[in-house]
Amino acid sequence: MSEAAAKGERTAHERALAGARQLIQAARFEEAEAAMLDVLGESPAPLLEAEARYTLAVARRYAKNYEAALQAADELLALRPEYGRAWQEKGYTWLAMNRPAEAAAAFAQATELNPGLTGSWKALVNLYRNAGREQRARHAQNQIEYLASLPRELLAVIDLIHEGKLYKAEQLCRRFLQEHKQHVEAMRLLADIGVRLKVLDDAEFLLETAVELEPENTRVRVDYLRVLNRKGKFRQAREQALTLLEREPDNPVFKLASASALTGLGRFEEGLELYRECIGKTTNKAGIHVMMGHAFKAIGRLDDAIGAYREATRLRPDYGDAYWSLANTKTYRFAEEEIEEMRRREAEPGIAADDRIHLCFALGKALEDRAEYEESFGYYRRGNALKKERSGYDADKTEAMIQAQIDVCTRSLFEQRADVGCGKPDPIFIVGLPRAGSTLLEQILASHSMVDGTMELHDILALAQRLRGRTAVDEGRYPRILTELDDDYFRRFGEKFIEDTRVYRGDAPFFTDKMPNNFMHIGLIRLILPNAKVIDARRHPMACCFSGFKQLFGEGQDFTYGLEEIGRYYRDYVRLMDHWDAVLPGFVLRVHHEDVVEDLETQVRRILDFCGLPFEEACLEFHKTERSVRTPSSEQVRQPIYRSGLEQWRHYDPWLDPLKAALGPDVRRSYGIDQDIDQDRPG
Repeated sequence: MSEAAAKGERTAHERALAGARQLIQAARFEEAEAAMLDVLGESPAPLLEAEARYTLAVARRYAKNYEAALQAADELLALRPEYGRAWQEKGYTWLAMNRPAEAAAAFAQATELNPGLTGSWKALVNLYRNAGREQRARHAQNQIEYLASLPRELLAVIDLIHEGKLYKAEQLCRRFLQEHKQHVEAMRLLADIGVRLKVLDDAEFLLETAVELEPENTRVRVDYLRVLNRKGKFRQAREQALTLLEREPDNPVFKLASASALTGLGRFEEGLELYRECIGKTTNKAGIHVMMGHAFKAIGRLDDAIGAYREATRLRPDYGDAYWSLANTKTYRFAEEEIEEMRRREAEPGIAADDRIHLCFALGKALEDRAEYEESFGYYRRGNALKKERSGYDADKTEAMIQAQIDVCTRSLFEQRADVGCGKPDPIFIVGLPRAGSTLLEQILASHSMVDGTMELHDILALAQRLRGRTAVDEGRYPRILTELDDDYFRRFGEKFIEDTRVYRGDAPFFTDKMPNNFMHIGLIRLILPNAKVIDARRHPMACCFSGFKQLFGEGQDFTYGLEEIGRYYRDYVRLMDHWDAVLPGFVLRVHHEDVVEDLETQVRRILDFCGLPFEEACLEFHKTERSVRTPSSEQVRQPIYRSGLEQWRHYDPWLDPLKAALGPDVRRSYGIDQDIDQDRPG
């Protein structure tokens, strides 16, 4: 169909929808139903299909055709599981059928998905009061009063956000803020949009400003705290949590946020105690058990972690994150009945998209462990495709960022700016791609008496974002600004890095920062910390990329959710690392994971020599070192070196041609990867 024809069809469907709404207002319900069935018979665009199914459900309810109305709502939820208005419509239908328990559950689900649905909150007030649930009724009434206090434009923003129309919501919210520059709730909603679009720096800036304007605004401070936790700013997050807890010491929301900050700071026992206190005070018991499981796993209490994850699946049998958390221990083996349960849950049409994604990755791992590779790959591919739809990753943008680093960070820049930064030698940066063996290198170094192992610190990425600027006008300012700043800035940036990261350290003179994405900013690192050490954790491209493809990351790493995307990313990473070698000779030590596996002692001595550290036998027995590890490799680095993972990707070779093609001829040639891509292969 031509673009003009498709546009004409959309216009016709939009007119039919508008006409059906008028028919409903005129009490001509059967005509409205017929009009919507005609539209649905023409396979409309997804958003229009959702609107048509919603309108169909409304028409059937008003016609008192209740079973058919519920069916229409369920068909809509199969299409869009997170569509709050569909649940609201089910609530109204159950009410009309005099089924208050089902109605209350539906309205509660509607408000969970879209808290801007005033009609659902009003229905819940009556339903909860009639059931004697006064506390919940008061909460619903508070929400009604909050929504009533908002300008019409912001009510529309809330609705757009929770219908997934983020760009429309952003435009409307920004227009409102242009006229009401210090409207705190508008700032909070714009920050919420930023979080959903993963523009966390802008969200943090907006919320920090909003907190300064209205220090007593609890909603704003809670959102600010959550963003700080997501950005890894756990010390600041903990401070915000303490402020909230001073006001309401028993509030479980504040306690949970404080627990997340504490575990982020490595204070796991304190965090676990807060999680335990909250279990009986919130409806999200399954979620708390998963968070406890993560804390147990980080400190090596694997049996406790597995127990917590399994309890979460018992409490909520469709909880995808709990199943994936079990799979992500890398040691848990699912029983046949668990696999069948996951298959059944994943196939349910109404399951939430996030749960489906987690279940796909969990099933991929469960079937991989059973050597059922074709079906395993099918689930990995499905989970990645669903995740990719939501990520918005742009490989061309990454390539442009890499090229900007190459263009700006020249040998002459580093000669002109030699030794302008902070002279502290404390940091050892471990960079590369995720799943390349960086956690193993960190564990080896953290086993040394003179090195503190920390975690993936966000400080360099935050500094780069700060230098990049906040608006479209600033596009391209970083890394160009590195050629424009006064020398003193680099010293101050380096000193601030040392000071801000002190909270994650012990008493050792050196510490690790294993944020893999820092490979993009090695030029910045050299300028602000010229005596730092940088280690590039490198792994065979097929092993590294496929391991990333089958890993569901908690945050970021959006380039891993497609074979072509991760192949291009690896190719760009190699190109940039070659550039750093050329302009900063000797500043980066490359360590190949395969070499570490084949000859541990030689590589350990090489790493320690590079870092200026004396050899210690404990580095060879790294698996005995007790410390918290928060990456997917946490259990693997608590075992001696093993070779079994090096060639795991070969089981999936028949489906990896898009990855090989994306790596490009230079990378394929360097690693002896087959260059003849078989177009007739499956996948």
